[in-house]
Amino acid sequence: MSGEGFDWRAFLGRWQAEWVPRADEDDGEDGEGAVPALGRAGAGEAVIAAAEERLGARLPASYREFLAVTDGWHVDETAGVYRLGGAADIDWFRDPYDVSPVYEENLGDRPREEDVLLAGMWRRALRLETDSDISHALLDPGDVGPDGEWALYVFKGWSSEPPDRHPSFRAYMEAMYRGFHSDRAENPDFVNATTRAQDARVEEARLLALRGRYEEAVPLLEEAQSYGRPRTTALLNQLRHLKAPRSTCDYGGLVADPRYQPDLLPAQAMPRGYGDRGRDEAEGWLRMMVAREVGKETAEAVWNGVRDGTHRYAPGGGWGRAVAGAREAAEWGRTDEAWRMLRAALPAWEAPGPSLIAPIGLLADPVLGPLVTPERGREILATPRAGQPGPAPEPAPDLDPPGLAWLAERAADRLPWNGYRGVWIEGADPAGLPALIGEEGAELSPPTDPREASRNAPAPHEREGVELWEDRAVVAVGRTAQDWAFAFETHSHHRLNARFRSPAAAASAAGRAVVVWRDPVNRASPDSADHPAAFHLSVAEQGKEHYAFTVRGTETERSGAIPEALDPALLFRPEDSGQQREARVLTALHAELGLSLPRFALTEGRLRTLTTRSWTREPGDGEPFGYAYVTVGQPRR
Repeated sequence: MSGEGFDWRAFLGRWQAEWVPRADEDDGEDGEGAVPALGRAGAGEAVIAAAEERLGARLPASYREFLAVTDGWHVDETAGVYRLGGAADIDWFRDPYDVSPVYEENLGDRPREEDVLLAGMWRRALRLETDSDISHALLDPGDVGPDGEWALYVFKGWSSEPPDRHPSFRAYMEAMYRGFHSDRAENPDFVNATTRAQDARVEEARLLALRGRYEEAVPLLEEAQSYGRPRTTALLNQLRHLKAPRSTCDYGGLVADPRYQPDLLPAQAMPRGYGDRGRDEAEGWLRMMVAREVGKETAEAVWNGVRDGTHRYAPGGGWGRAVAGAREAAEWGRTDEAWRMLRAALPAWEAPGPSLIAPIGLLADPVLGPLVTPERGREILATPRAGQPGPAPEPAPDLDPPGLAWLAERAADRLPWNGYRGVWIEGADPAGLPALIGEEGAELSPPTDPREASRNAPAPHEREGVELWEDRAVVAVGRTAQDWAFAFETHSHHRLNARFRSPAAAASAAGRAVVVWRDPVNRASPDSADHPAAFHLSVAEQGKEHYAFTVRGTETERSGAIPEALDPALLFRPEDSGQQREARVLTALHAELGLSLPRFALTEGRLRTLTTRSWTREPGDGEPFGYAYVTVGQPRR
């Protein structure tokens, strides 16, 4: 960045005219109320030339022009540099602290160019400051840009961090001017042409964001943020949060504002990935919220609700009605349908005040939050809302693939090695599944992570009244896009054995029922002939099983009139791999029976769960069985 064309006199004059002391310093005025001069008279060309002769180098253009306007300046930087000297004060730094060897030792075999420049900077740099807190402003003649400008490094001697780099002296001074503003932004009396211009940019950015033009809003907000203007950080963090929905963002004191608290306080409490947080982190978060004037009971209630999955995002108006409908759909696994409902209602979202530009509270809802992927977050940002005009964005694609074939994919949420099993009932209400296939007294749980529910289910020996031979599954419950009720376990470690009892007949009292079971696969040898994984299908209607088959390796058991499209002899070809056979039969089940499963809800979302009756029958007289339970790693919570 060259100093050519830059009006140093106007720039420094504006800085001088706007100067007021920081809140933590004296006003600097004498008894007559005069504002102290930040600079002094400019150095003449002869003085600058004499300095260059003394130093043996011609100074870069932006610094020369600065000296011609003012021969020194009170920077007032809180980071440690207070005053820049004039032409007679500057001199070579010569690395008095012997810092160079430290940086040279860390260069490695293939150092980056910027690291090489930094390592050599200490011995060749020109020191500019005359008053500082063990800090130095260093111009480096070895780090030269295409415009001939020398990079300026700010070295804080009291910090272990590497020095801050600015591409030129002018860039450094502009940054210090922004810092001067930022340090005084909280002062309500600090109002001038610059603050008014930056506040106008914030308002322009807010309207652009509401019109879906969020990418145009970002640079305006980032510039205003560098001046410390109010609201900018919270507005930027809303844009960032929706582009990275599983992250956490800081919303500062806005969490205590009643207008924004329903959205921002839960969003502030979000753990990364919706996981648990430790007690120390919870206590620290609560202390921080109380310090921001959030009531302790309110903060605790929000934290606990977000953490245990009971929190509900409940806005008002048409947007609120869409949120409620979307939650109902998502709780039964219809996540793409839920997102389409939210998408249609987004224009009706209303901002409760000028500091909220998007429905951030949606992210903290345990059921709806997982639906907001980065792509969908950008769709929210690109959608005009709050009454603002603008074109609708291209819709983000649905997330659930059709059918069941995704279960055979090796990338499907750790499924390739685990077994799975499930029940489908055509046209049934999933709320009625406890009576059809549930254990005695079974009820549907509130929406929860179905994977965690299955993994953390107690073993038979841990439950009173449960026999060791029983195999009661914890299944996720929902409704497919084809209106089948389903009950599905995605992480089954149980193997199909001779005492298997299909729940198809009992389930078919409410409609045609289908049961599928795939054994866990041997990790070391997925297609091993010694330990082949079994695949079972049974279909029943009106309480009677119509047909069934079980394939284990090259052996097949079958009963009833199996449709040709589901004939295991055609689906399980010996020359194919286990994954190919599995994908073929799953594709056939979708084509012949219309079976499907919501992948996103089962692998990323929250669903109601149910503990079923045993999938194995009681051993008969003289029929042995074994039971073993091994705990690996941390005990279950």
